[in-house]
Amino acid sequence: MSQDNSTVESPDVGFRMAGQAATAEPGIGFAPHRRAGSDRSTEPGNLAERVIGELLALLPEGWDRLDAAVAMTVSDETAQVIVSDAQHSAPVPLSARMVELLRELRHRSAESAEGPWWRFLASATSRGSVQIEYDYGTDPFPDHQLFPPQAYLADLQTYPRTRLPVWLAAYVGHADRQVRTPGNAAHSRASDGVFAPRAETDLPALPLMWARWAAIAAAFVAADSPLGPRTTTALGWFEGISRSGSTLHVLPGGRAVLSGGLWNDPRLDAAYNDGVAMPQLYRGAPDWVADPVLNPRAANGLLSFCYWWDGTAWHCGESPAATELSPALPGVWSSRSAADAINQLNARVSVDAAVDLVTAAEAGTLTRSFAGPILGGKADDTHNAYYQLMLAGVVTSE
Repeated sequence: MSQDNSTVESPDVGFRMAGQAATAEPGIGFAPHRRAGSDRSTEPGNLAERVIGELLALLPEGWDRLDAAVAMTVSDETAQVIVSDAQHSAPVPLSARMVELLRELRHRSAESAEGPWWRFLASATSRGSVQIEYDYGTDPFPDHQLFPPQAYLADLQTYPRTRLPVWLAAYVGHADRQVRTPGNAAHSRASDGVFAPRAETDLPALPLMWARWAAIAAAFVAADSPLGPRTTTALGWFEGISRSGSTLHVLPGGRAVLSGGLWNDPRLDAAYNDGVAMPQLYRGAPDWVADPVLNPRAANGLLSFCYWWDGTAWHCGESPAATELSPALPGVWSSRSAADAINQLNARVSVDAAVDLVTAAEAGTLTRSFAGPILGGKADDTHNAYYQLMLAGVVTSE
């Protein structure tokens, strides 16, 4: 997608596309960014200047700053406008005049290569500076500014686009194609007669994967990190900073289901934007591979892979090779990769100590007195971390 470099010749004004890196600022969840250059081809006349003037008019006397986020389609609109000073903040209504100007601005932006923007984000200060960005959906919209799918479909009827971001394309077009209810699972297994062969994969055996997942989770909890993997008695989950993630459901009988999504998965992009057949992730899957143990992305049409462990080996349908799953998994590939993940999180823990922790977890011989000094952290954090290992069942009594 090409970038919109439009700027307005007004004091201290900048434009950028949403999704570009920027320094976080207080307000409503976006960070405007200054940019040089001038290209007003999609903003003829003085429309942009009138938008800026209306923004400044919305800022009441006595307040320092105004932040606005306006989401629009041809059928739906919503706005959040906040004014603030050093100590207080308050909502203000968006003027009817501003709404009309933004409708016209969006209509004219349809002439650009990106098509019309979905959200208009702006800040203005009492000193007269204004910063604006146009959001084309590079990142998912916040829930309070996400319309029902019908609103985007209506917009596409008026303003056709060649492509949508994968997340938005799935949102409006997944049609429950990745849903697999227990009834569907039982029917599919009985009717297709296909059994998935053993997957030639670099995924470790389930017991080793589970132990490494728990060890890394414990290290993240010990560091009081809100990120990183977590475990319960039968579930491991992980969400990476790149928006890829996975879940590992451990089932009775030594079975398990590993599933998740890769952000901007090219195969899903092709399925939603180019009409290519959706990968048959469940081809040959047993009937216990069903919605209750699938990653929540399946309900949104954003599942990229599904592997299942039958007690002896991993199997899969038309999932990508395990080597492509790294962004969606914690460092469970080997004892050393798990130890490296722990060391990178906390340099105080040497790689050798982390390896000792991981290998003891793999053997199920971890004790509190052994794990505590390695995990470190505050007393409560260390106990919380050890509890992750207890839930995973990789500890033993002193």
